[in-house]
Amino acid sequence: MATVLAVETSCDETAVAIVKNREVCSNVVASQIAVHQQYGGVVPEVASRAHLEQVNRAIAIAMQEAHLTPADLDGIAATCAPGLVGALLVGLTSAKTLAMLHHKPFIGVHHLEGHIYASYLSDPNLQPPFLCLLVSGGHTSLIFVKDCGKYETLGQTRDDAAGEAFDKVARLLNLGYPGGPIIDKRAKQGNPTAFALPEGKISLPKGGYHPYDSSFSGLKTAVLRLVQKLEGSGVTLPVDDIAASFQDTVARALTKRAIACARDYGLHTLVVGGGVAANSRLRQHLQDAAIGHNLRVIFPPLKYCTDNAAMIACAAADHLNRGHTTPLTLGAASRMSLTEVMQLYR
Repeated sequence: MATVLAVETSCDETAVAIVKNREVCSNVVASQIAVHQQYGGVVPEVASRAHLEQVNRAIAIAMQEAHLTPADLDGIAATCAPGLVGALLVGLTSAKTLAMLHHKPFIGVHHLEGHIYASYLSDPNLQPPFLCLLVSGGHTSLIFVKDCGKYETLGQTRDDAAGEAFDKVARLLNLGYPGGPIIDKRAKQGNPTAFALPEGKISLPKGGYHPYDSSFSGLKTAVLRLVQKLEGSGVTLPVDDIAASFQDTVARALTKRAIACARDYGLHTLVVGGGVAANSRLRQHLQDAAIGHNLRVIFPPLKYCTDNAAMIACAAADHLNRGHTTPLTLGAASRMSLTEVMQLYR
């Protein structure tokens, strides 16, 4: 029953949390959305500087809210990959310093493994094996979760991630940044069948389509051409209908692939992680489809869908319970396959 403090600074959220096994003792998130909105996306150097300004305060608040002292902690963790290297280094350096200062084990955590563990915070009794649909701004994957640290990628996007597509379409519709929440909001006022949009399929060399891989660049281009056509005709752009049609297409494509993958591999539980897991249309499509196939679908609480340190601490606690620790020489990595997770531990 390890108690772990974790720091998450992989992108634009300065987050610190303390988790005791799978129970959240504190969860602090300092968002940078307002900082990056003026640029229409995350600026790496700006993000790193903001992390430097926020991280010590976030650690102090997390300790205070948990009513714990450093002596009560069994380990200190931080996200080490993948992400913005400068941003990752802020969290890594802070966590390593705490680990050395208080003589605690250090645990480096893969960011995507954290998103998988977010659902453990929703269902503490969840146990592998299960399928995880991981959908975020940088990743869209179907992952066979075999055990702690043992993963196999069964499907993935060949181009844009789903969250990235949401941001780009929001920009086309002049809705601002980040795109996911505002498109979800506007789509609720629109007609999801107003426009027929391509879901994106990956052709196989011998014919047919890949059953689990996805593509969203074509969908994004289709929305661009639709917007150009409508604006060229002089009509008022039906933003709500376009948002609803786009969102429904993404949700249907992800649902189709996730359900097929779970059934083909004989997995009865489907876990969803990442920022797009908060999307209301995706939740509705998956839950409706799962009922017809006798599948259980688990979503993290909304506050654990986007980047947070509670999911990182949860993953770290599981590794620490199994005796996995990380050398203090560990560096930050902008890219790292989820299948390489066990290389982080000794």
